[in-house]
Amino acid sequence: MNIVLLSGGSGKRLWPLSNDIRSKQFIKIFKKEDGSYESMVQRVYRQIKKVDTDATVTIATSKTQVSAIHNQLRESVGISVEPCRRDTFPAIALATAYLVDVMHVDPTESVVVCPVDPYVEDAYFEALKELSDQADKSEANLVLMGIEPTYPSEKYGYIIPENAEHVAMVKTFKEKPTVDVAAQYIAQGALWNGGVFAYKLGYVMNKAHELMDFTDYQDLFDKYDTLKKISFDYAVVEHEPKIQVIRFAGTWKDLGTWNTLTEAMDEPIVGRGMMNDSCSKVHIVNELDVPILAIGLHDVVISASPDGILVSDKEQSGGIKPLVESFEQQVRFAEKSWGDFKVMDVEKLSMTIKVSLNAGQKMNYHSHRHRDEVWVVISGEGKTVVDGMEQKVKAGDVITMSAGCRHTVMADTELKLIEVQLGEDINVHDKQKFELEY
Repeated sequence: MNIVLLSGGSGKRLWPLSNDIRSKQFIKIFKKEDGSYESMVQRVYRQIKKVDTDATVTIATSKTQVSAIHNQLRESVGISVEPCRRDTFPAIALATAYLVDVMHVDPTESVVVCPVDPYVEDAYFEALKELSDQADKSEANLVLMGIEPTYPSEKYGYIIPENAEHVAMVKTFKEKPTVDVAAQYIAQGALWNGGVFAYKLGYVMNKAHELMDFTDYQDLFDKYDTLKKISFDYAVVEHEPKIQVIRFAGTWKDLGTWNTLTEAMDEPIVGRGMMNDSCSKVHIVNELDVPILAIGLHDVVISASPDGILVSDKEQSGGIKPLVESFEQQVRFAEKSWGDFKVMDVEKLSMTIKVSLNAGQKMNYHSHRHRDEVWVVISGEGKTVVDGMEQKVKAGDVITMSAGCRHTVMADTELKLIEVQLGEDINVHDKQKFELEY
């Protein structure tokens, strides 16, 4: 089975755990059997492999998310990188061309496209396999998953099938309605459109060539910023007469707000937190090493991260995004392919950061023009390379680097260090990368 996971958005509705770099699908909030936590993308990938160990998984995403994907899934997935945002049709066309031209998947094979962040059970992935098998039959050019609605929702578009059979031809589509109109649609047998569908690779390749001027994957990638912004629904679905829908009645939740996310959490507290017995329906998610205490609260979410602290009524938490967008603040936590960093303190002429490297990982060999840096190793073992000179390091070692000095650090074990940046112009763009001399 070939699966393309669409991974987009900054997820600011889940601030302060999500930011411009760290989208909601990378937040580790779901407890595993061994007591550790996994993110939405890790959970979805694990579930796919449980249903189909041979599944080929490709994530279509922006370049800002590549490091987090490599951090959480390592090199086990393919990545179709969007150079910039151009909506879902260009993204899906690029991922399709990636599979055909780069991964050399036969254009007659089917692929399933779905969001990376639904909260679902294993039955959902069995349904994805059924979707792929149905697309293989070539009875329709597109096969959609229609989710049996559990209530009249304004959040979703609706699919109205021609009959009530498990697999049916699609009669029509309806845009996101009001609650009253949604109830009328449901009475007609309408299904939620969750943006999950399957097609043969050659079908979308042909559609892409009809609507865009390109030769192959690399040419499409190079021209990506010139493409028209258009959704897959508007570009393809609305013009396709041969569409089938398969009904799905299993668990399916869109965890786009704190209200819906906390409904899926296995426990009320993640991180350091405590609440008294008079609290009800309270959730605490704390990434800081300080305790949070809740007393006498009801239907409230409390979340703390290096980016900020949120205390919100759950029902009103969906209104976070416009308020957060008014903040002017640099990202204070991000996952990188080699580990992560957390900003601890910012002064006028300095910034202090806690850096964690995973065992066997290393930073790019790089330099900065406008700042000096000092590394203090606080745990683990590894080595540094400073202007070509290699040195083993362990807890207690201090490494200093002047502006213009080329440097990197490599972790033999998990390696943690405090990085102090010193200078009048400290910013993320002051970085030049180099190849190591050996």
